[in-house]
Parts: sequence; structure tokens; C-alpha cells
Amino acid sequence: MAHLLENQLFNAAKTIEQQLDQQLDRLDNLDSDDLKVLREQRLRELKELNNKKQEWLRNGHGTYTELADEKEFFEVSKKSPNIVCHFYRDSAERCRIVDMHLKTLAAKHVEAKFCKVNAEKSPFLTQRLRIKVIPTIALVKDSKTKDFIVGFTDLGNCDDFSTEMLEWRIAHSGVIEYKGDLMQPPDVKRKPYMNRAQKTIRGGYDSDDSDIELDD
Repeated sequence: MAHLLENQLFNAAKTIEQQLDQQLDRLDNLDSDDLKVLREQRLRELKELNNKKQEWLRNGHGTYTELADEKEFFEVSKKSPNIVCHFYRDSAERCRIVDMHLKTLAAKHVEAKFCKVNAEKSPFLTQRLRIKVIPTIALVKDSKTKDFIVGFTDLGNCDDFSTEMLEWRIAHSGVIEYKGDLMQPPDVKRKPYMNRAQKTIRGGYDSDDSDIELDD
């Protein structure tokens, strides 16, 4: 883990350094006082961004991780202003679909902490956030829950939605930086998943990929 973090810090620093060099190269040939001020301002901004990224990576950003319990969730919320938290259940097939996409987005959006919590092992947190359906993604900003993505309804109501579609939906909460058009979802219309009867956490159910409804 330490070696992985070291590599992430090195790669992030290298990327920022390359961006900085590109900015400086474009400004090196400009001599006016105004452009000199602009150059210095941009340099400060890039350095501040680099410092932020280093701090994010030290706090576990850049990877998709599982939190052990509610205590760890609250500890993370104190360190990370932007959190994307997946409430899952081991036997829910749709949760594995969410895992696949969030792993990709965690590496892309180091400005947010991407994590997962086992809903059955964290009953206090699950009830406090009123999580009723699995999978549910809680979007937290500055220790306040801004939004929830419940099941796949907001993702085209299908199982084969793209990572870009989930990224677009998460971006509406403001917990990640997004350069696309928030007014236009990236996915074309896909075939919706056939609705099946909801099953409770206490009742028996087979291993399908419908949303799982939790008992109160």
C-alpha cells in the first residue's frame, strides 16, 4: 500500500510538473508587465493545485476502497470534503457493476474520495442516511449529504450504462469536477432492465441484478 501511494504521489507530481512546464513555455516569450503578473499568478495556482492533489492522495483519494465501519466513514468525512460512497450488499449483482465504474472514476477524480460501505455491517449509518435500496450511492460535500443515486433509475434504468453516464450523474452534486454538459447525459438511449419484484434483506432471493430493498 505504501509503495502504491508513493507511485501515485510521484505520478501526480510529474503530471503537475509537465502542466507547469507547458504553461511556462507558452508564457516565456511574453514580456509585458501584465503578462508577467499573469505568469506568476498561474504559477501560484498550479502550485496550490499540486499541493491539494498531494494532500488528497495522502488521504486515500485516487483509489476505490472499502470502509471497515461507521467510525471510519465519519473519520473520512472529516478529512475529505467530497465523498462518493457506495452502500452495497455482497450478494447483489448490481453492486458489482457499480464497483467496476467507481474504481475507474476514483483514479480519474482524485478531488473526491471514492469508497464503499457494507450496508448490513453498518446499520446505524444506513438508517441515519435512510438507505432503503441497494445499491445506493451517497454523495457527500463538506460533511453534508447532497444527493443519492438510488439503484439504476437515474442511469438509464439499465445495467449496461457507461462509466461516463455515472460520472455525469455524480457531477450534478458538485462533488467532482466535470467539464462536460450537465444538461445532456452522455449515454444514448439503452434498453431498460426488465423490472422484477423487489426483495427485502431478510427474505430469500436468488442472485439477480435487480435493486434490493432494505427492511426498515
